[in-house]
Amino acid sequence: MHHDHHEGQRVSRRAIFAGISSLGLGGLLAACGDGGAATTSTGETVAPEAVTTADLTGLFTGASTCALTATTTQGPYYFDADKIRSDIREDRPGTRLRLAIKVQDSEECKPLSNAVVEIWHCDAAGLYSGAEAMSGGGGQPGGTPPSGQPGGPGGTPPSGMPGGTPPSGAPQPGAGQPGGTGGEGDMADLQPQDDQRYLRGAQVTNSDGIVQFTTVWPGWYRGRTVHVHAMVHVSNSRVLTTQMMFDEAMNTKVFTAAPYSAKTGRDTFNDGDSIYQDPMLLKITEDGDGYLGVIVLAADSDRDGA
Repeated sequence: MHHDHHEGQRVSRRAIFAGISSLGLGGLLAACGDGGAATTSTGETVAPEAVTTADLTGLFTGASTCALTATTTQGPYYFDADKIRSDIREDRPGTRLRLAIKVQDSEECKPLSNAVVEIWHCDAAGLYSGAEAMSGGGGQPGGTPPSGQPGGPGGTPPSGMPGGTPPSGAPQPGAGQPGGTGGEGDMADLQPQDDQRYLRGAQVTNSDGIVQFTTVWPGWYRGRTVHVHAMVHVSNSRVLTTQMMFDEAMNTKVFTAAPYSAKTGRDTFNDGDSIYQDPMLLKITEDGDGYLGVIVLAADSDRDGA
């Protein structure tokens, strides 16, 4: 597993591409910003188009939107995971979920190519890699909600929020977030608390603005509905931080099976979640032994508020 002393710093310090490159994401983002491809340490050219392996444009028919996607808090569990990859499952059990995300420019209403899309979410038990103890309430199932669960019964203020205590070693709120807007600057990037990196990863959008990820259906934890975090980077700027949700009928269906069924007492659903909005819903269809989730994100790529 890759480690370096830059871990926990902003995404421009990333040092792996597709598991084989030592190219920092700063260089990758610079190349993408110029509309070009990146070159790995082995001399291999990695074009953004190579990231997605299938033509998914048909899935987005009728799903295009130019309305600026809502910005949300990044939450207390974001950090540079140093993993640019499409399959983020590692050893995590759960129902297979393929995510297809199309990024569009909110002003031009055109696909946004050469952008980096980063996602992270909890596992079937509600744990986040890099923050297992924090997100597990000290590791006690059904115990005290982890720091940063808005509305969680008995929870503490989110780390980095007013009244909250930043996690040990974490930068101050807004650190490493140049030009942050909306909900981006309200929490600091987490200094990882363990060496796990499951269910975290990033990909580069192709010429159609599309990335794909293979993961597992997220679990739940107290105070929040089921969700996946997403962050879009253009050049060296974070231009969108948002979240994606699931239809509750699908959540119920998935959670009847192992390993999800081992955890009971879910307390927060879409209609009671403080962040949920209808446009955040993924379009879900069956996909072999799992599901496919599709969504369009519209980002303010030039950061002018439109």
